[in-house]
Amino acid sequence: MRCEWATGSQGMIDYHDNEWCKPSYDENYFFEMLTLEGAQAGLSWSTIINKRQGYQELFDNFDIDKVAEFDDDKIAELLNNPSIVRNKLKVNSTVNNAQQIKSMHANGEKFSDYIWSFVDNKPIMNHWNSMNELPAETELSQKISKDLKKRGFRFVGPTIIYSFLQAVGVVNDHVENCDYK
Repeated sequence: MRCEWATGSQGMIDYHDNEWCKPSYDENYFFEMLTLEGAQAGLSWSTIINKRQGYQELFDNFDIDKVAEFDDDKIAELLNNPSIVRNKLKVNSTVNNAQQIKSMHANGEKFSDYIWSFVDNKPIMNHWNSMNELPAETELSQKISKDLKKRGFRFVGPTIIYSFLQAVGVVNDHVENCDYK
């Protein structure tokens, strides 16, 4: 049995079974998930999963240093490509967020370590009986969102950050009867 949202396509099932709520420490994966969760704002997750390969190709497999160097011409090229969500604010935020992470690296700080520090490096294991019980945001996501905004990150509201925390495994929100908990 799976969480009820993980239906509709093999991509959704694979993401649920192999990635969602599984702890990660990989910088590029953290950047990818931050980007994809921001891109999802106002859209369905299945739309983003269907465009994920396009994102990976167009954003150089989420190589932080490369994306941080994207210029106006590259951004214009991205905004004309239907392989991604062509929203100027979302695309610009991806470049900006890469620059912020690159700045963290220059100061000897890993983005993933920074995020994990909010939970003392221990995943939060929730025990929900149904998906209806899951919150859209929490005190933790509000705190991280506020701090990220102070650091200059964009498209990091508390709802996006809560989904991001699930994506990278900081929060485990598989329902109790899910075989992938």
